[in-house]
Amino acid sequence: MSDFDLILTGRVVDANRVRENGYVAVRDGIIERIGEGIPPASSKERHDFEDAYILPGAIDSQVHSRSQAGQEDFIWSTRAAAAGGVTTIVDMPYDDGNLICNAERLAQKALEAGQQARVDFALYGTVHPNDGPKHIAQMVGAGAAAFKFSTFGTHPERFPRIPPQTLHACFAEIARHGLAAGVHNENDEMVRAADADVQALGISDYRAHGMARPAIAEALATAEAYEIGAATGCSAHIVHCSIGRGYELCSNHRTNGFDATIEACIHYLVLDEENDVARLGGKAKVNPPIRPRSELKAIWRHLAAGGVTVVSTDHVSWSEDRKSDPDMLKNASGAPSLEVLYSLLLDGLLLRGLSPTWAARLLAANPARLFRIGHRKGAIEPGRDADIVVMAKDPRRYDPAASGHNFVGWSPYQGLEIQHRPVATFQRGHMVFDGTQVLAHPGAGKFITPSREILI
Repeated sequence: MSDFDLILTGRVVDANRVRENGYVAVRDGIIERIGEGIPPASSKERHDFEDAYILPGAIDSQVHSRSQAGQEDFIWSTRAAAAGGVTTIVDMPYDDGNLICNAERLAQKALEAGQQARVDFALYGTVHPNDGPKHIAQMVGAGAAAFKFSTFGTHPERFPRIPPQTLHACFAEIARHGLAAGVHNENDEMVRAADADVQALGISDYRAHGMARPAIAEALATAEAYEIGAATGCSAHIVHCSIGRGYELCSNHRTNGFDATIEACIHYLVLDEENDVARLGGKAKVNPPIRPRSELKAIWRHLAAGGVTVVSTDHVSWSEDRKSDPDMLKNASGAPSLEVLYSLLLDGLLLRGLSPTWAARLLAANPARLFRIGHRKGAIEPGRDADIVVMAKDPRRYDPAASGHNFVGWSPYQGLEIQHRPVATFQRGHMVFDGTQVLAHPGAGKFITPSREILI
């Protein structure tokens, strides 16, 4: 047989072990062999990464490339992804001026994203409240990887609330197709009442956001989503959880035999209210809010116990003017973080004495299962796409404007000392980031859809 196309050597990490003297051999964009010790003798391209970690490329479960019209789009979100070791993004359906709520819109978004994307991408679909489940089957046929709903009404057209009776009908239809239903988990009535109380008190500083969206609002919506999943047989996924209680609810439902999953955004594992939100103001405004440090510690305990399914960014590159209002509640919610997702999680794991195998699990293996794309993605294993990131220790203070790979020059992580960074990213065996430059051109990414074998 001819030479391999690519051989990588270093500390090869999968979801279960670290091969300290490992290698990965790639042919035709697919991982063909992994092992420990002496690698195959010949290949067209070879890289020795010594003691750096060779990990599966991340699947970022929550990206908003088009939340602000005329802003980032896929040409920039996937550039930041490649520079951060993210080889597949799963983009949310709440595009500015275009709710992705039928097959035609989903197909058009896939076409447009395919012309821009530098790394692979999958797409969430959603529904309009007036339509209920009637377009779900067609969106499955168009390649939706999952469906997203909100129990809170951010905007009646762009980001609408889906009431529980409609959620139930939609979950039942999604269950027929074997996909997951993700939920933005904040109880609408509780948030609106709390928000009114905060404004009546005249509180507008950093405290206002957490007070306006109390933990109980999140817990109630989380329980609602899991109970609807249990009633319909649908895989129920919480797309961001900022409170320890949410992970307990997920664990309880899993113990009872239900397919319940839960997502920790990276900001809930790095930032806290009393130190970081107080310092950053609107640049640290996300929904649900970043909580006190006690909740950050609780989430890390749940992660170490196996209670976190995936870690994501909830990435969105708002223009800085939409994140700088002194009135906390007037700022847009969300922050850019694709370039540092892998770095922040790996640093956090190693700081707490946890194995880097957790990164492979939370950023690759588990997201691949969640979106039913594990036939191609999510692991350094024979037969999978050779989507790989190499993480080396290289301490530096993060400057989001320095690399040139981000659409905006601000970040809530600006000035944070990061210990590890990507020194190479490979997509299907081709280097798309060399540690400095993104090498992938727009259009290099592919639209990734669930395996037809898992769909009912």
